[in-house]
Amino acid sequence: MISRFQKVLFLVLLVASLSMGALLWHLRERAHQRLLAGETSAPTRAPEVAPSEPATLVVANDADGSLLAQARSLPLPPDPGARARAVLDKLLDLYASSDSPHPVPGGAAGVAQVFLLPATGPKDPQTPDAQLAVVNLTGSFAAGHPSGILTETLTLLSICATLRANLPHITQVRFLIDGQQRPTLAGHADLTRTYLTAEATPTGGTNP
Repeated sequence: MISRFQKVLFLVLLVASLSMGALLWHLRERAHQRLLAGETSAPTRAPEVAPSEPATLVVANDADGSLLAQARSLPLPPDPGARARAVLDKLLDLYASSDSPHPVPGGAAGVAQVFLLPATGPKDPQTPDAQLAVVNLTGSFAAGHPSGILTETLTLLSICATLRANLPHITQVRFLIDGQQRPTLAGHADLTRTYLTAEATPTGGTNP
């Protein structure tokens, strides 16, 4: 004989089981809808790779203090700021290689950003659209850079010359470290001044 208490308990358990089943089904449907939404919003195409174009890297050589122009073929995006970043990334990667004529650790990670702004000072009729490049180097790059007036100056001049060779409208360059102005790169080369790219000219050329 089933008591009234047992009947009530059975009904309570039945209702609880049905409610739990309905809740689990609802949660399952919500998870499924979220999954479908994620698949819909996912990119359907791989990001486009910039086509390779002729580029010039002006590479420093510590042995004789020269700046040598090297012809390269690099993937260069159409945006001028992105192009400037691309050529500087490659230049610093060369300096970080084991056979570099100008050994500087850090590679492409040494450049945080490159900003292009209208050039400051009097306008030159020859370049009415002259630009100022603000090259923001990382603190780790500056900390790892070899100290010395020649090696520091060669790094800065090679950056200026490489920008000028690939983006002739860049006539001025300013350097920051982690977004801040520093007095020197690694104790010697002045970072408080504006560099003129016309003053950084290659002294020769080599093949890649």
